[in-house]
Amino acid sequence: MIGSLYSGISGLNANSLEMSVIGDNIANINTTSFKGNRSSFASVLSQSLAGSTGNEVGRGVQLWGISSSWNQGSIETTNNPTDLAINGKGFFTVRDRNDGSIFYTRAGAFNFDNIGNLINPDGLIVQGYEATNANPDGTFTLGSVTDINIPQESTSPPHATTEFGMNLNLDAGASVGDTYTTTLTTYDSLGNSIPVTITFTNTGAGAWTADASIPASAGTGATISDPNFTFDTNGNLLTPAAPDPTISLNLTNGATPLQAFTWDIYDDSGVSLGDITGYAAPSVTAFQTQDGYTSGSLRGVSVDEDGVVTGSYSNGQLVPLYQVVLADFPSYWGLAKMGDNLYAESRASGQPIPGTAGTASLGSISPSALEGSNVDLATEFVKMITAQRAFQANSRVITTSDEILAELINLKR
Repeated sequence: MIGSLYSGISGLNANSLEMSVIGDNIANINTTSFKGNRSSFASVLSQSLAGSTGNEVGRGVQLWGISSSWNQGSIETTNNPTDLAINGKGFFTVRDRNDGSIFYTRAGAFNFDNIGNLINPDGLIVQGYEATNANPDGTFTLGSVTDINIPQESTSPPHATTEFGMNLNLDAGASVGDTYTTTLTTYDSLGNSIPVTITFTNTGAGAWTADASIPASAGTGATISDPNFTFDTNGNLLTPAAPDPTISLNLTNGATPLQAFTWDIYDDSGVSLGDITGYAAPSVTAFQTQDGYTSGSLRGVSVDEDGVVTGSYSNGQLVPLYQVVLADFPSYWGLAKMGDNLYAESRASGQPIPGTAGTASLGSISPSALEGSNVDLATEFVKMITAQRAFQANSRVITTSDEILAELINLKR
């Protein structure tokens, strides 16, 4: 009978701990990326009667362990472009600037500090691959893992014009000596805008010659490698033939003295793009484009689903700067909980497996969003009722055992 008292006490203790776990889950119902915990119980074996299997007498219950549920939490949209949620497996990597310690988190409530570091609310710096050899088409090479740091005074360097194109019609009905002038804005190596004026002069039926010029303040002149433009009877361009002609500028403004750029008329196989025509219609430039630009200052930062951090600059350029590092682990169960939504590597978790969003087992990133808690409030309430009833039943075991012992003592009277 004394044993039943201890069994009842073990039940009270175990269910008290269960209530602590439930209370923690409910308290964190609004915690970003919180993973709910669940309790597991195991029986306590005291002794075996007569030394035979099947005659063991239990001595109650014990808390076997507490494990986290790693189910995906709901994705909640925010208005902050640097709020990030992981849709799938993986953790963000953050670094303590004081001692260099590395931690892992799924809480992506990030912002930039006063020196341009992307940090979490505790000031830990988000890690990313540095984007190197960035191209205008958005492609880049992954560099080393480092702090994501984008100073507000960050600038985009200028890019000299290397090629241009224009949709142009030269009037087939023009008379000899008639001219048509169009101007293209280009950029030198310093980012100065240089207007290049191209003057077409009719030299006969379906034949024109072109001449280029620049302002005297920029240089001494400009030349076209093949200035003769001729058309067939259907208004299609015959010359200049492939390869594309070039325009060369002789600059005296401190930039690269000789700047040459290609007039994009033919594709890589030598077929005309059809941009220059000689139809019987007024001479006109319908469209023009070139690949140069001036320097620009940072105007904003965005993050896409692959975790690429892109800077938007005043010169219209979108430059990839970093790609957020995600890390996976062989065992999430073995991660050490550090508080503040942080986890640390342990022997039980195995070493981190770094990578980028959408590769291997890693999930994608949802920008301007946060992952909510995965705690189901209805489930926790049901667990609370069960734990309460179990506690009451175990307390009744103790009171009933006490009453029986009292009756036993009264037998002596």
